[in-house]
Amino acid sequence: MDSSKERPSRKIHVLTFSTLYPNQIQKRHGIFVETRIKHLRKKKGVEIVTVAPIPWFPFKHSIFGQYGKYARVPRREERNGITVYHPRYLVIPKIGMSMAPFLMAISVWPFVRKLHKKYDFDIIDGHFLYPDGVVAVILARLLNLPVINTARGSDINLYPSYWFPRQLIRWAINKSNAIISVCNFLSFEIEKLDVNQPINIVLRNGVDLETFAPRNRKTMRKLLGLCGFTIISVGNFIEGKGHHLVIEALKFMPDVTLILVGDGPMEKKLQFLVKKYGLNNRVIFSGILTQNKLAEYYSAADCLVLASSREGWANVLLEAMACGTPVVATKVSGTPEIILNSTAGYLIDSRSAKGISSGIAKLRSCYPDRDEVRKYAAMFSWEEVVDDLDALITRVVDGYKK
Repeated sequence: MDSSKERPSRKIHVLTFSTLYPNQIQKRHGIFVETRIKHLRKKKGVEIVTVAPIPWFPFKHSIFGQYGKYARVPRREERNGITVYHPRYLVIPKIGMSMAPFLMAISVWPFVRKLHKKYDFDIIDGHFLYPDGVVAVILARLLNLPVINTARGSDINLYPSYWFPRQLIRWAINKSNAIISVCNFLSFEIEKLDVNQPINIVLRNGVDLETFAPRNRKTMRKLLGLCGFTIISVGNFIEGKGHHLVIEALKFMPDVTLILVGDGPMEKKLQFLVKKYGLNNRVIFSGILTQNKLAEYYSAADCLVLASSREGWANVLLEAMACGTPVVATKVSGTPEIILNSTAGYLIDSRSAKGISSGIAKLRSCYPDRDEVRKYAAMFSWEEVVDDLDALITRVVDGYKK
């Protein structure tokens, strides 16, 4: 039976499924997924409910660190007009990533089944292929629904290097009705997996031009107590983001101040490096910032530095540019698809302190007009992306036979 014959009088009901989704406790976790969903919701023919599973843990106290945070996440919340559910799933430490999709699927299946009876979903929209995308396919097959999955970064450029996850990722791709990649690089990497998915398209992330817009630069710099050339590095404090390299690069730039935005397991090490290099007066740890606050920091900075070892589609690059701030970034994954010319900033080939300082020196020698940087970012708005996404969802749902 063609589902398109059943839907003339109602909207398409989408179940978004991903552990990468912000919540009251982890406000920037997976915000790139939420942003796409928020813009898709504006389409008149779409209704969205999100299921964002959280690892189960019994104790909420802060002494339990990250697991205590998980326990404090509410079971249900409303975000941007979208109902978000946070069912718990079992995580068994030391078993590793191989069991993750199965434990998650077993844990959330009873809840999702009941939810489907309530909302009568037409399609599942999965984000991040492992383990989330694998689980999205399992749920779709159990509910007899079509499923689309979005590849976002490490799910394709890291996890397939492990044999068993690679097999499950290939299975999930082949069983999905469509695969979306957020950049051409990931799409090419998917093709290397020797899969036969029916639809493989690239839909980049956009940038929220209302949230990320230039603030009064003089006011922001005065509020933050900034003087001289200021760079900003944004992201989780993990090795792959390269904050330690940006700190080290300050040794070669004696007149530069650095703002570090984020938190994570490397925070104490980063603080140690700051003291080791005698940079206490030139490095600011801001902690986690809201998007509006982050726009203020971008506006105050002279340059965003992204020293990642790998990326999918790095949203922070477009966020900074939308505030008029040019960027310097490592030449990895999808980043060259964002930084296309010197108006946006510069790519660096060497992921090192010297490479970073050289890239910043190049930027400073021919600093772009901040209004032009903003105009460049405006080419990456969400409108076209969401139109294409809406068309894809409609195509998949109408073409699916139950």
